[in-house]
Amino acid sequence: MNSTTLEEPKTLIDTSRMNAGQKAALEMAEAARDERHNTGLAAGLFFGTPDFDKLLPFPKQTFEDRDQGDAFLHRLEAVLDQHADPDEIDASGEIPDVLLDELARIGAFGIKIPVKYGGLGLSQTNYSRAAMLLGSRCGNLAALLSAHQSIGAPQPLILFGTEEQKAKYLPRCARGEISAFALTENDVGSDPARMKTEARLDGDHYILNGEKLWCTNGTKAGIIVVMAKTPTPDKPHATTAFIVETKWPGVEIINRCRFMGLKALYNGVIHFDNVRVPVENVLGGVGRGLKVALTTLNTGRITLPAACTGLSQRCLDISTRWARSREQWGRPIVQHAAIADKLARMAADTFAMESVVRHVSALVDKDKNADVRLEAAIGKLWGSEKSWRIMDDTMQIRGGRGFETAQSLKARGEAPEPVERLFRDSRINMIFEGSSEIMRLFIAREALDPHLKLGADAVNSTLPWKTRAKAALRAARFYAAWYPLKWLPFGAGDAKELLHPDLQADLDAIARLSRRLARDLFLAMALNGPKLEKRQVLLGHFVDVGAELFVWSCALAHAESKITDSGMKEAGIARLIRLMKFFGQITRERIAASFAKLRAATDRESWKVAQDL
Repeated sequence: MNSTTLEEPKTLIDTSRMNAGQKAALEMAEAARDERHNTGLAAGLFFGTPDFDKLLPFPKQTFEDRDQGDAFLHRLEAVLDQHADPDEIDASGEIPDVLLDELARIGAFGIKIPVKYGGLGLSQTNYSRAAMLLGSRCGNLAALLSAHQSIGAPQPLILFGTEEQKAKYLPRCARGEISAFALTENDVGSDPARMKTEARLDGDHYILNGEKLWCTNGTKAGIIVVMAKTPTPDKPHATTAFIVETKWPGVEIINRCRFMGLKALYNGVIHFDNVRVPVENVLGGVGRGLKVALTTLNTGRITLPAACTGLSQRCLDISTRWARSREQWGRPIVQHAAIADKLARMAADTFAMESVVRHVSALVDKDKNADVRLEAAIGKLWGSEKSWRIMDDTMQIRGGRGFETAQSLKARGEAPEPVERLFRDSRINMIFEGSSEIMRLFIAREALDPHLKLGADAVNSTLPWKTRAKAALRAARFYAAWYPLKWLPFGAGDAKELLHPDLQADLDAIARLSRRLARDLFLAMALNGPKLEKRQVLLGHFVDVGAELFVWSCALAHAESKITDSGMKEAGIARLIRLMKFFGQITRERIAASFAKLRAATDRESWKVAQDL
């Protein structure tokens, strides 16, 4: 295979005033970014030019694809019903071998692996549907299978592997040999420039040394994709991805980590002591490891909001049944406004969450190489945060019975609703695969990209003044035409005609709010200049507005597809329209709150208080 180091694109951001650690981290992240210009709906919303044609009409799953998915989900549900006891898995901290064998038998370890390599070859949409089912049942199983397929060996192999690598390893993964992904270290979370694990070339092998922390599936895995530094004089922080087999000499499991939730998570500390890795096991090219890691996470990230959707649907079911049966002050608690408001918000956000998952999954099914980094990141951020709120409200609605374990409830004759277990298992979702804070920075960087391409050279102190002057003139010409357009009050145009009449006003509102977001973001750049990247809280408010607009758009389009494609009766249509109108109201509330926070700019004061601490 070709192991030549590939040329990296130059960063758009001026790093001349940064310290060495900041500069190394940013240059690595910039070099690993997808260099394609992001043209999706989400990017357009941040730039004030949303293209709703990329969303409407909402993509439909073909009959054949849905039939294949239904057949697999039926088999998966049967295995879960017969062999999976999530409360026992939680209590014992182990997933039974018989359950793992049954999952392997039905192909659950190779859902997206192509048939020619022994997998099921199912679509991303059907994979997401499976993640929803698993998320509603057992967080441990959802984590095991998603870590194996979404960020473990299968996904990077499919994206970056040579034909020889695919033929060797994908059949093993499809048969049930568990895989893992090793990036995090003691001092390395979202800052890979601090990585200590290193691989040095020695003839036809690399010698791998180092240690990885929190390697999900690591204590069960036969195959691990390991990120390691492969320094050269001109690139001391170069990183490469390696396919490593845990049976090789020098690979040692130091410790199995234990957590507040996900008690059966096979997560551990993996040590590598002079492990000899053949050069043919370099994945994606020497020096391209961070690219492999970030692309794998970008593509696989939609799995987590899919699992969050299943969890939210389960919570909504538990809460609704309890609110109907539990009586206080002479009537069911569902008839008390405080509980009714919680249920309504849960239902609206759950529908929107599923809408995003289905839209992004359909984009991947349409084009396996589709650039969904921004859409998937928004889905992960919004889905994990809203599902946690839904989980918290479920605990509140159930009261003491939510805090009580399922085993205890069962022992005294009540329905063993596992709210306590689900609560513990779900908190990690805002940390897994990119914490909410990192997701906001990632999304902000992508949202700023068009502006950086236009004007970054003008403020880059490392460039000659003539280059900077030309860049400034070019940017001034563009914004002289672009900025005034962002004040015009027109709506979504012809695109709204594809929606039910009662939903069209909401799409107009999204278009107008998109232009407000774009002009406010531009003004923040103009006022702060290069210092904007340090105002992470401020950037987070912009991200929250853009995320809400994207999710709102997906929910409207999904609702339209259900109205037109499912033969829904008038009463059902009326209920769905009511749900969407309500979702529009609460989304406007959240957007208004984010805009208010932009004006308040309390982040400057919070910074001062934190430094005092």
